[in-house]
Amino acid sequence: MKFEKKQANTKQEIPTASMPDIIFMLLFFFMVTTTLRDTTLLVKFVLPKAEAIEKIDKKRFVSYIFVGNDERIQIDDAIVDLQKIEKIMAQRRIDIPQLIVSLRVDRDQKMGIITDIQQKLRNADALRVNYSAKPKEKQL
Repeated sequence: MKFEKKQANTKQEIPTASMPDIIFMLLFFFMVTTTLRDTTLLVKFVLPKAEAIEKIDKKRFVSYIFVGNDERIQIDDAIVDLQKIEKIMAQRRIDIPQLIVSLRVDRDQKMGIITDIQQKLRNADALRVNYSAKPKEKQL
């Protein structure tokens, strides 16, 4: 009597019926969690370097003011005059009570314009101000 091995007739395929559902869930997840850059930079600036830098955790409460090397001031996608900063930031402060203003100022900019911006922010009650900088390269 000869013994023969029985062959199993099972298929070794990976089920792909739920693949579209998984793809759409991943697509939806990345669409919801990804933040796109809001502003187009209209001013040119080079950030100063600093030794101690702290990262802001809640970026959705941050409003950026860019000051270029030609003393142009940008808030969002618009170039604004110094006099308009107070009105714009006062409205943002009403909309977002936890507002943090981040100043991104060119490293060669004179302190006079920065002082004027600080005064406008004080008048608008936007007292949480952050100064953006790049980390200094460590010397070996």
